[in-house]
Amino acid sequence: MVKLSGMLSRFSPVRVLVIGDFMLDTYTAGKVKRISPEAPVSVLHVEKEESLPGGAGNVVLNLISLGAKVTAIGRVGFDSAGDELRDSLEREGVDIENLIFQKGYKTPVKNRLIADAQQILRVDFETVTPLPQQHEEEVLERLPALMDKVQIIAISDYAKGFLSRSLLQKLIQMASSKGIPVIVDPKGNEFSKYSGATVIKPNLTEAYAAAKLPPEAPLDQVASEILVTCGIEMLMITRSEEGITLFNKAGQRFDFPVRSKEVKDVTGAGDTVLSMISIALANQLDIKYGAQLANIAAGMAIERLGCARIQLSEMAERLLEFDVENKIFDEEHLFALQQVLKGKRYTVLGVDSKQGMSTALFRSLRKLSSREAEKKLIVYVCDNDPDEEFVSLLSSLAEVDFIVLKSESLKNLCSIIHPHQVFAMEGERLVALDHATALLMRVRDGLGVTTS
Repeated sequence: MVKLSGMLSRFSPVRVLVIGDFMLDTYTAGKVKRISPEAPVSVLHVEKEESLPGGAGNVVLNLISLGAKVTAIGRVGFDSAGDELRDSLEREGVDIENLIFQKGYKTPVKNRLIADAQQILRVDFETVTPLPQQHEEEVLERLPALMDKVQIIAISDYAKGFLSRSLLQKLIQMASSKGIPVIVDPKGNEFSKYSGATVIKPNLTEAYAAAKLPPEAPLDQVASEILVTCGIEMLMITRSEEGITLFNKAGQRFDFPVRSKEVKDVTGAGDTVLSMISIALANQLDIKYGAQLANIAAGMAIERLGCARIQLSEMAERLLEFDVENKIFDEEHLFALQQVLKGKRYTVLGVDSKQGMSTALFRSLRKLSSREAEKKLIVYVCDNDPDEEFVSLLSSLAEVDFIVLKSESLKNLCSIIHPHQVFAMEGERLVALDHATALLMRVRDGLGVTTS
């Protein structure tokens, strides 16, 4: 019955292991009103400063926003940036027990200077430092126990020295032996160090460099070269305004055009793609569906300034713009709806599909619907076997935000997030009920919700 083109509603809570280069992203924002008398440069009058986890940390933030539980593996220095990075991740509920402190290592910091919503300069404080052997051995000792608790591993490589070839290969081999998919956001032009991974996700420039082919070479040739060289199952190439292209080891190609309203800043879009693909595969979705979701999420990310976090609720609302059938939820897909309704007030209207779409029902829908973003109308279709045409018609109405099928779905939803109001149709009348339990009892007792 549920026909969700994006498959978003199949998401359930998963645990992801994120390993890679963690850094601190800082944003110094203000306005430029004059030129410096000391040199022909703009003077930025600072109005706001903000710091957030960057690099692999941004992948973690995106995963958290999508409802995942995350264990982080990386390193920080004994410095204020490292402390701020750890504290920020811990506040988000991330397991940071495996972030290693390394003596003499400076936590990378990227400071973006922003004037009037435009990035004008980035100042990097970083030194590429190889991971000492004792720390690599410490990570490898911890991995087996950590892998027993996760559904997928995301490798976020920013070439800062943490992910050595030997660490990567032992990690991937270990994951393969346990049947855990590994998704890699690579760096550099030598992808053989990721050999055996499930998916490698380079951008277009990185893919051509890794294949050692000229820019005029066909993309299919580039993909074939990487797939053969690395022995991976799938290659996903992000192509900026051209969207995402997916290749599998059988040589099949799938193109997904980008869906974005406005391009403001591409910063962090690759992290958004890595996060969405990780969530999709952890939920055992076909990667083609995951690529579509990732493409939409990346399109949303580049509409914002800086490294954007895409919420599951935002994804659901964007998907509604593409396919109204994404409004329909049953027990199997309830997790996504719970995410959408967080922080919102919602009204429940119980209907019986056998009564069809009447003038009275339509009038009631219009009365209960709201144009306020924080208020939602859920129509609960009480039939055990609802009429598909009726449900399809309901989903096409702008007044209806979501549709819930089956009484158990509504019961579980209301036990987690309590509705603001509950109504039922009795014949041609709209009747207010005290709570959702009253609606469910009517259905249980065989009274229906539309009888006089």
